[in-house]
Amino acid sequence: MQPGHADMEEGHDRAGAASHPANVFLVGMMGAGKTSVGKALARKLGKVFYDSDHVIEERTGVRIPVIFELEGEAGFRARETAVLEELTAAADAVVATGGGAVLSGRNREILSQRGTVVYLRAGVSELWNRTRHDRNRPLLQTADPYARLCELHALRDPLYREVADIIMETGTQSLKSLVNKLEQRLAATVVSAQKPPAC
Repeated sequence: MQPGHADMEEGHDRAGAASHPANVFLVGMMGAGKTSVGKALARKLGKVFYDSDHVIEERTGVRIPVIFELEGEAGFRARETAVLEELTAAADAVVATGGGAVLSGRNREILSQRGTVVYLRAGVSELWNRTRHDRNRPLLQTADPYARLCELHALRDPLYREVADIIMETGTQSLKSLVNKLEQRLAATVVSAQKPPAC
C-alpha cells in the first residue's frame, strides 16, 4: 500500500520499536506543531511519517485553500476522512492530522481504534502568533481571524481531549525537549498496557 508521500529518514535504529505504540496519531489546532513534532518523533522512533493535509494536496494537485474554495469545507472533510482511513491502516506510522479532523465522529473512531492519539495543546495566543501570517489557513481568512481562532479552539478542544490518550502541552519548550518527553510518555503507555489487570 502506498498511502501517499511519506517522510522516512535513512539509517533508523528500529531496535526500540516494540517499546512504543505501533502507530501514533497527532491531533491539535493549526499551529500546534503537529508536522514538526511528527517528523522528529518518527525519526526518533524509526517510523514512517505522514501529514494528512500534505497527502491531500499531493493527490489533488492543489493547496487546501483551493479545495475549500471549490468544494467547500464539507468537500474537504470528505477527502480528509478517506485519506485518514488509509493512513491509519498503515503499519509503524506517525500521522499528523489536520486541525479539524476530530470534527468527524468517524475520524475520532478510527484514530482511537488504530493507534495512540496525542493531543498537542497550545494556548490561543501562542497559536495566533504561529499562524497569523500563514495564508494557507482558509478558516482564518475572515475579518477577525483571532476571534475565529478562539471559536475554533473552544469548539475543538473538548474533542481533542475526548480522543486523546496523551495530552502534551507544547508551551515554549524546544522541539527536541518536547519530542523526548513525548517518547517517554509513549513508552510508558506501552508498559502500562502490558501489565496484567488487578485481581
